[in-house]
Amino acid sequence: MDYVKSKKVFNFKKYFIDLLYLVLGCFIMAMGTSLFLLPNQLSSGGFSGVATIIYYLFQFPLGTVMLALNIPFFIWALFKVGKELLIKSVIGTVLLATFIDLLDYVPQLTQDRFLSCIYGGVCIGIGMALVLKSGSSTGGTDLITYIAKAYKPYIGTSRVIVIIDIIIVTLNVFFFKKIEIGLYSAISIYIMGKMIDIVFEGVNFTKMMFIISPKYKEIAKEVGDNLGRGSTGIYAKGMYTREKRMMLMCVGTRNEIAKIKQIATRMDQKAFIIIMNAREAWGKGFKKV
Repeated sequence: MDYVKSKKVFNFKKYFIDLLYLVLGCFIMAMGTSLFLLPNQLSSGGFSGVATIIYYLFQFPLGTVMLALNIPFFIWALFKVGKELLIKSVIGTVLLATFIDLLDYVPQLTQDRFLSCIYGGVCIGIGMALVLKSGSSTGGTDLITYIAKAYKPYIGTSRVIVIIDIIIVTLNVFFFKKIEIGLYSAISIYIMGKMIDIVFEGVNFTKMMFIISPKYKEIAKEVGDNLGRGSTGIYAKGMYTREKRMMLMCVGTRNEIAKIKQIATRMDQKAFIIIMNAREAWGKGFKKV
């Protein structure tokens, strides 16, 4: 009985945190749209780009137009995606539309398009990351992607988003007849994507390093003693020399990898080193499962 109660409390806490992420994320996205992009005729792609054109053409509220554009896709998604995702998408879209229309009464913070595309992209990227963390969406491009995957499961998500964004930003350029609109909007979309990655992965990205050196034992010991990081030995064979070697694999933060590189090159100037980005690291010394 106690287990059931604790499980319910845990679920309630999770739902509350998800709701907090969703509301906060939609509000930050609305800030980026209403206070930076919209007043300067910029677009972050998706339905907001189409809504921006309608806003300047007919003076209809941006949030209301975005909500109206999503309705046909909500009906379509009802038959193609799960009900839970659809409900969350409706909630996210309504919240975003409401916040955008409310913030439309707040004076724009800057008339500089370069500053607007940067800060608009940062705000929308952070907000979108929080919305995604909540397991929700704000409709638009995200919803179209889910619908497309229902027909073609193996279609690339990024491909769908990029194609839609390119088409919509191009429409903005033709409508406003200014190439700068497209150029600044592209910067905003790029920054938005980078901010999503930073929020999901954190500032200290995990990196992975492979070290091939005859002094692998000394390097591994020095790394363990000085940095407290373990190393994994992998048996390898040089296909040109046909020699069998031991290759070290090390995982750490950006700063730790730089120090490991210094250790390896100090102990063996001829060491062969490969450094790459690792998406995530789980386990001892990193994130806990």
